[in-house]
Amino acid sequence: MKFHIIQLAVLIGMLSCTSPKPEGPELLSELMNSNPVEFENFIRYKDKLQIQIIYTQINRDQQNKPSFKSFYFNVDSAKYFYPASTVKLPLVLLSLEKLNNLAIAGLDKDTPMFSDSVYSGQQSIHKDTTSQNGLPSIGHYAKKILVVSDNDGYNRLYEFMGQSEINRILKQRGYNVRILHRLERTLTPDQNRHTEVVRFESNGRPIFQQPMLVNPDSIRPNREEFLGFGYMKGDSLIREGFDFTYKNSFPLQEQVEILKSILFPEAVGENKRFNLSESDRQFVLQYMSQKPAETLYPAYYKDTAYYDAYCKFLMYGASKTPIPKNIRIFNKVGDAYGFVIDNAYIVDFDKGIEFMLSAVINTNTDQIYNDGVYEYETLGFPFMKSVGQLIYNYELKRKRPNKPDLTEFKLIYDR
Repeated sequence: MKFHIIQLAVLIGMLSCTSPKPEGPELLSELMNSNPVEFENFIRYKDKLQIQIIYTQINRDQQNKPSFKSFYFNVDSAKYFYPASTVKLPLVLLSLEKLNNLAIAGLDKDTPMFSDSVYSGQQSIHKDTTSQNGLPSIGHYAKKILVVSDNDGYNRLYEFMGQSEINRILKQRGYNVRILHRLERTLTPDQNRHTEVVRFESNGRPIFQQPMLVNPDSIRPNREEFLGFGYMKGDSLIREGFDFTYKNSFPLQEQVEILKSILFPEAVGENKRFNLSESDRQFVLQYMSQKPAETLYPAYYKDTAYYDAYCKFLMYGASKTPIPKNIRIFNKVGDAYGFVIDNAYIVDFDKGIEFMLSAVINTNTDQIYNDGVYEYETLGFPFMKSVGQLIYNYELKRKRPNKPDLTEFKLIYDR
């Protein structure tokens, strides 16, 4: 009898070891704690480094309809981080939507768009030598944004939309996003409230002209945002927090929702969707996942400065090795003022894996802004690579009720 009890105890022990552990709300912490060599310091200094992570599992039913379950690490939408280039994705979606809403014959994303300076700090643009026809357009600006995160492309879409309309629409949709300025251009709040005159022409024939847009009211943030111990102003160190109050704001949870709205439109509320045609959606998905080496216009495939992971931080960091053909990453990254952000949907067609993963880290460890001393290479990119690989490896082992059909994400690229 004693022998049988021992056998039963051993059997129960074996079953408990082999049975998968239930996934609780602390899943991300548990996964990172299981890899202390890579994550011990990230966990210990999560607040100082302003780390936030959102991992979303995707399960399909028998009709391939997706459902989502998210896990969070240190996420707090009330804690500010500078979103850098991640704000470019909503500008692409808003601009394509605006073209659809204008519904003007002959006006689409490929119609040449010219910008004319009519106010202080503005720039006139009448050509784009990187496009196939040498002319600027909404579509070409969007391509440059989605493939290599081009700043000028973002500025032109910002001017097409106008500060007031951007923020009004996003707020109306229920997105807690604030977009107040152009990028890589030192402009005053007043200058950012004014936009260039924008005109669309086809074969010299005017299609549509938009006058200078002016936001008459300064958008007052809910509270002041100061980060760090100091900042450089010229050659002088100012020993006080750096003011981010009137800079862009795009919390990580909002980034996930906007990415989901283009990947899985039916998974978000109708009010949160953008008015895009299926052609628009395919355009965004293509260039969001297209590698520089696959891009003809601009001719990024000729430029050795660009590599597969140039704008694919999660899973690959700053690695120059090619991304395997079976893996596609649909994402938008950002890095500025020491912040490194990636908001991604990752698929492995061979393994039948799909998941969403978003993360942010602040690599400005000395907490002095504008000194150019940010630990992107030694801290930010390795963190992104490790987090991406951690979740990918977990997904390799995770059991799914049904194998996903990922055909809709197998796209045709430029080359």
